[in-house]
Amino acid sequence: MRQYSADLTPPWKKPQPVPEVPADPGLVVEEPGTGFCGAVIGCEAGTVTLEDRFGKHRVFPMEPRGFLLEGRVVTLVRPSSGPVRPTRTASGSVAVPGARARVARAGRIYVEGRHDAELVEQVWGDDLRIEGVVVEYLEGVDDLPSIVADFAPGPDARLGVLVDHLVPGSKEWRIAEAVTSEHALVVGHPYVDIWEAVKPSSLGIEGWPRVPHGQDWKTGVCRALGWPAENTGAVWQAILARVGSYKDLEPELLGGVERLIDHVTEP
Repeated sequence: MRQYSADLTPPWKKPQPVPEVPADPGLVVEEPGTGFCGAVIGCEAGTVTLEDRFGKHRVFPMEPRGFLLEGRVVTLVRPSSGPVRPTRTASGSVAVPGARARVARAGRIYVEGRHDAELVEQVWGDDLRIEGVVVEYLEGVDDLPSIVADFAPGPDARLGVLVDHLVPGSKEWRIAEAVTSEHALVVGHPYVDIWEAVKPSSLGIEGWPRVPHGQDWKTGVCRALGWPAENTGAVWQAILARVGSYKDLEPELLGGVERLIDHVTEP
């Protein structure tokens, strides 16, 4: 007796095979269930992480027929080359896998203190090494005009300086105004201390407390928030550990550092 298949679905109604596409870094796909469209930035444990053009991340399971690529249904699979590497640095710049650090430029970026230098390294370190830019800290800017004069910035050795609390009328503002070299750029942020440039939301606090004038700012902040005021160094390391990328920093700091990097690396 002739055997017949129990599947009576017409061929034109059966699901057609779809291409399997490796989830390579930078591949832009859409998850049709949510309409979320973004570039692949991670792939592990059967999931893929997408980043949209606003920097928002979403994680989706890599299910069969689960994504649209240029309007066509596809199945994402793990790249054969291994784990997906980030396509962006912590500063938001395009990552350059395997890039070697450039020989240090004659130009420099100066920041006020060690905490400032550590925060800049945390977020912009990859970019600075590729560009060959060295960051040094000054332990204050009271002698900034003479420091700039000793550095003697020029067309091939530009100098950038990041200053805390650079607001009109402040002591820092008056010091910065005294720097006149066309090859030195002094920029800053409005915060009393670099700690304040970290978004409170990234630290799980509602906001940075106000500290009365004349009181040590770091100590006052730690006391107000219940942090160990006797060890501000340890508190800073805990703060720094919560900074994963530029998204954890206030725009006023981001813009200033980017201007300094552009100034020092300008051809």
